[in-house]
Amino acid sequence: MIRNIVFDMGQVILTFDPKHFMDREQINDPEDRKLILNELFLSVEWAQMDAGTLTEETAEPLILKRFPERLKETVRNLLYNWAYPRETIPGMEDIVKGLKDAGYSIYLLSNASKAQHQYWPLVPVSEYFDGKLISCDVKVVKPCHRIYELFTEKFDLNPEECIFIDDATANVAAAIACGWQGIVFHGDAAELKQKLRKAGVRI
Repeated sequence: MIRNIVFDMGQVILTFDPKHFMDREQINDPEDRKLILNELFLSVEWAQMDAGTLTEETAEPLILKRFPERLKETVRNLLYNWAYPRETIPGMEDIVKGLKDAGYSIYLLSNASKAQHQYWPLVPVSEYFDGKLISCDVKVVKPCHRIYELFTEKFDLNPEECIFIDDATANVAAAIACGWQGIVFHGDAAELKQKLRKAGVRI
């Protein structure tokens, strides 16, 4: 029986779309957009921040040296402030609240940097969560199986009573390999609700 609903964060609970962030910053030149996507959001340093081996502060000089002077302030702003304003995926707050009201324990399991601890409490939906495990804190990232084991150990949960919702297929597959149930989220809250019901979740 499912007792615990575990959510990924980016593109499941909160918007994490580099193209959207660049639109918000009015970055219109195609070459600038390509450079920022590749050398900031898809950079090795970004992955190292998720892994807890770099912070925004230590990653900043490594990232900025790859950008022309005219882009450095914009890139710095994106590095530190992409999560502001905090934008929730449509329909997801209602789903989380409904699951909480139905008696399920709600958790977050996300690859993210230390900045997550600052912006997450400012997201209204966070009030429904019973706990979280963030990759930078344990220096292990999804889809490594160890992070799922660390999660169930931290909260003393039975994997068979957990269902994991993530937009990355590999992350869901890893959870399933660790004895969880899993659902790949495609950005559609109504579809997710149907899949949860099919898995026996009351919603």
